[in-house]
Amino acid sequence: MIPPAESLLKYDNPVSITKSTDRKSPKGRPLKVSPQQPATSSPVPPPPKPKSASAEASKQENEEILNTILPPREWMEGNQLWVQQVSSAPCTRADVIHLEELLDTKLQQRQARLTGICPVRRELYSQCFDELIRQVTINCAERGLLLLRVRDEIMMTIAAYQTLYESSVAFGMRKALQAEQGKADMENNIADLENENQDLKKQLNEQKAKCDAIEKREHEKQQVEEKKHIEEIQFLKRTNQQLKTQLEGIITPKK
Repeated sequence: MIPPAESLLKYDNPVSITKSTDRKSPKGRPLKVSPQQPATSSPVPPPPKPKSASAEASKQENEEILNTILPPREWMEGNQLWVQQVSSAPCTRADVIHLEELLDTKLQQRQARLTGICPVRRELYSQCFDELIRQVTINCAERGLLLLRVRDEIMMTIAAYQTLYESSVAFGMRKALQAEQGKADMENNIADLENENQDLKKQLNEQKAKCDAIEKREHEKQQVEEKKHIEEIQFLKRTNQQLKTQLEGIITPKK
């Protein structure tokens, strides 16, 4: 298993646990954390006072709460199990300033985007928030538990937005596929209608051709009938004129 990557959350030195040994409870603290050496610029603290039983119990309770809020991380190397718990060392103002500088450095090194959705920026700020929770929990466990609720609420809200985004993307894809399918159906319908239109135009042209042929034939027939009728009229006029002439010849007496 690959060891965990470097994090902004401060951890103690890892502890090796072989497979034959029993794994310790996450609430236990296998290492005694030595107090940090004060910086040269800080005032020298007074010598430590003897700790009472209540102070030791309170410290143990804070450590258990800290391990509950920020569980230790584990990984395998060969046959050995390595456990690394969150540091319970108290923080100073210099630690907070160093955390801010380290956050800016990590953002630049990993090329996190300044705006918009960026998983890298979100991961680094989550680590920074966990480190702030650790620092606050050491001084006041109640504040740490309250910040834990705030962190969980933020994570739940982000998860809800992510689910909403994924569902909206899926909905958009379904609508796009339906639109493409509907577009294909409409294109097929348009093609069918165009073919039907072409067939109707062809039938119309055929009917027009038939109509023109019928009109031409009837017109020719009409012309023939008119010519025949005119010839009959002329024949009847000549016959009438001949009969009239004969009748006049019969009626008129000869001198």
